[in-house]
Amino acid sequence: MIINKLTAIQKEIQTKVGSLGFQYSNQKIIAVSKTFPISHSLPLINHGHLHFGENKVQEAIEKWSNIKNDHKDLKLHMIGKLQTNKVKHALSIFDYLHSLDNLKLAKKISSEQKIIAKKIKCFIQVNIGNEDQKNGIPPKDISEFFNTCVNDLDITIVGLMCLPPKSVNSSLYFSQMNTLNKQIGLHELSMGMSNDYIEALAHGATFLRIGSKIFGERN
Repeated sequence: MIINKLTAIQKEIQTKVGSLGFQYSNQKIIAVSKTFPISHSLPLINHGHLHFGENKVQEAIEKWSNIKNDHKDLKLHMIGKLQTNKVKHALSIFDYLHSLDNLKLAKKISSEQKIIAKKIKCFIQVNIGNEDQKNGIPPKDISEFFNTCVNDLDITIVGLMCLPPKSVNSSLYFSQMNTLNKQIGLHELSMGMSNDYIEALAHGATFLRIGSKIFGERN
C-alpha cells in the first residue's frame, strides 16, 4: 500500500514536470517518516527509495542507525528545528539539514564538522512570509547569511528551504523562493509538502517533503 502511494506520487510528478519541460531525474521525494516506526519505511527501503525525513534527532538515531549501516546509499534529512546542543548528534546520523536558520547554529555546525571530519549538506531556511512566529532568515538577509556560511564557516549550502504561510496561495511564495535561489546561484530548492508539492514543482522545487500522502495521517 505504501509503495503504491509513493508510485502514484512519482507518476503525478513525472506528468507535471513533463508538462513543464523539467527533467524528472532532478526531483527527489523525501518520505517524511517522523513519528512512524521504522517498519513503515522498510517497504520503501526495500523498494529502493533513498530519501527519508525526520524532525527529531533522538528519534532518527534510534530508528535509522542500524538501517543506515546496512543501506549505505540511504540519505536522511533533518527537516525539523535543530537546537545547537543537538548538532553533534545530528551530524552523526543526518546527511542533509533543511533548517539552518540562524548564525549561532551555523557556527556550531562549522565547529562540530571540523571535530568529526564530516560535512552535512545544508539548506538555509527562509522566513519567506516574514512571520514573527516562524524561524528562518529574512529574504533581505539571505545573501549576507549565505556568504558568511560559505566563506567564513566553510558550510556546504546546497539550496534554500521555506514553509510558506498557511491559508494563502503558496505559489506566490514559491515563486519568490525560486527567484532568491537563482540570485544566489544555488541549484537545490526544498519546498512543497503533501498539500502543495505540485505548486512547488511548478516553481522549481527539487526536494519535496511528503509525509501524510505516503504514510497516512499522524496521530
